[in-house]
Amino acid sequence: MKPTRGSPWRPLAGAFAACVALGLWAGAAQAELPKGGAANLAMVGEPQGLDPMVSTADLVGTIMQHVYEPLYTFDANWNVAPMLAEGMPVVSKDGLSYSFTIRKGVKLHNGRDLNADDVVASLQRWMELSPRGKSVAKEVESLSAKGPLGVELKLKNPYAPLLAQLALPSGMAAIMAKESIAPQLKDFIGTGPYKFKERRPDQFTVLTRFDGYSARKEAPSGYAGRREAVLDELRFVPVPNANTRVEGSLSGQFQYADLLPVEAIGRIEKGAPAVVPIVTKNFGFPYIVFNTKEGVLTSQPLRRAVQTAVGQGELMAAGFGDNRFFVVEPNFFPKGTPYYAATGSNVYNTRNPQAAKEAAAKAGYNGQPIRIMASRQYEFHYNMALVMSEQLKKAGFKTDLQVVDWATLVQRRNDPKLWDVYFTHSGLFPEPMLSPPQLGDDAPGWWDSAAKKSSLKAFNQETDSGKRGALWGTVQQTVYDEVPFIEVGKFNGLSARSAKLEGYTPAIWPFFWNTGLAK
Repeated sequence: MKPTRGSPWRPLAGAFAACVALGLWAGAAQAELPKGGAANLAMVGEPQGLDPMVSTADLVGTIMQHVYEPLYTFDANWNVAPMLAEGMPVVSKDGLSYSFTIRKGVKLHNGRDLNADDVVASLQRWMELSPRGKSVAKEVESLSAKGPLGVELKLKNPYAPLLAQLALPSGMAAIMAKESIAPQLKDFIGTGPYKFKERRPDQFTVLTRFDGYSARKEAPSGYAGRREAVLDELRFVPVPNANTRVEGSLSGQFQYADLLPVEAIGRIEKGAPAVVPIVTKNFGFPYIVFNTKEGVLTSQPLRRAVQTAVGQGELMAAGFGDNRFFVVEPNFFPKGTPYYAATGSNVYNTRNPQAAKEAAAKAGYNGQPIRIMASRQYEFHYNMALVMSEQLKKAGFKTDLQVVDWATLVQRRNDPKLWDVYFTHSGLFPEPMLSPPQLGDDAPGWWDSAAKKSSLKAFNQETDSGKRGALWGTVQQTVYDEVPFIEVGKFNGLSARSAKLEGYTPAIWPFFWNTGLAK
């Protein structure tokens, strides 16, 4: 999905408008949907936890965005829009002070009204525990409640990505009941249209309608506007095998099946009219994270050698097969957007085993195995990992391909002793600092360098969108130079829904408010 954003991101609107035209956000205006029923929603695996702050995993954000809400969210054009906040913040002329007012009468799942103390305590926890929040925390001078519904956040320096960071469902700045806050959450008490009921590991996570939900009055638009819990229950079912998700979708076992292998599109199309294929255009980009903290790839020259061995075109072909589903290009952002840059393109898609072997020898490589972690729950991750392993072997590297379930990968990537490389992916967002998390602080990979700090400081403190675009080129060059991760390419996502699931709006993090089942 190619997003746009508001205010400083306004120039992106034209470049990303195709998503709206393609029906990506279709369904904002709905006929009255029948209330009741339960939807079985096949997810790629078991979430490693349900804390929406601690994990940047999309699966956790997808589930828990129904339980928790942020102060701000994104509308259908990827403008930042208020959710729990009454409106957009009042920002001081120097850009250092943000004043938020919370909507009056918003109910928490325990029955009491949300207040400023809940918001302050939640954001403080987010800044302590979330990889995204930690990045924001370094920019914050103070955070305090101003009366029962007012919150003031003061910055040390201007920080352009602030509202976008507060709006993202992944690693979410979730607002929760103050009394539920703990280092490890036991009670999931938010304000969302659904509340947590039960989780049985490897079986399901069940959410039920929150009848006390305080909806916004605006028309639905993307993640913004009015949310209504039409269904009685949402049942998120872990289905690690992609083909099982396809079969369950075709048989009617699942009303929704997430991220299917692209080669299944023909079978899904044949299942019509009972099953509807969902092609989410420009869904995101796969990327390969390197461990810069411990292990063989702490050496920057050795990471450069690995980069030289890798051919992204071959990886994308292995991951997606049908070229209607992917594009191979070095720029992190598409042409026509403010953040398009060609910097670093000379080392993209090199696939030069001899040059890589020579560079590795010069860097002191002595045959240590490179541990590559991937999960088959995202089949394209696994297929790309197989190809990368072979590319590295041709360049003289030893490899150890470790195939684990997604929850295990997400857990293991937090321990720098256990891996050297892992495969993941991200949505395509209009604000560069939203993804990947490695651009922030303390995310797995632990990239930290003087060049990173310098380039990002200049980029983040510049609030003029035109000037930020030029500065992004420096950041992109730094990524290609230091190789904390490799951007592989861009891809379209394939999912499927039952024709009976009405009102569903395709999205990077699928959501099921304003969605019902035909009788």
